Amino acid sequence: MGFRFRKSIKLFPGVRVNFSKSGVSTSIGKPGATINISERGTRTTVGIPGTGISYSESQSFHRSEATPGTSATNPPTGKSFAPVALGLLVVLIVGLIVVSW
Repeated sequence: MGFRFRKSIKLFPGVRVNFSKSGVSTSIGKPGATINISERGTRTTVGIPGTGISYSESQSFHRSEATPGTSATNPPTGKSFAPVALGLLVVLIVGLIVVSW
């Protein structure tokens, strides 16, 4: 049995930051329709709340392949936090809009 860790913090209604052993992600939406943005890509889920019936689709972020004539022997290593940063930026903008109302 493997060790798991998961923690979710609600920032605003409909906006959460999720922490797990594999990284950080941002979820935007409410029960029935949610978009999750992480370094792996985005996951969109729609469903009928309370029934367990849902449909989920993911789209990963692909790195561009090396162009002809260039070397791809040393691909970049490390995790990219650009998707998480984008998610947090969206959260900030939504938060500012909600607060200004």
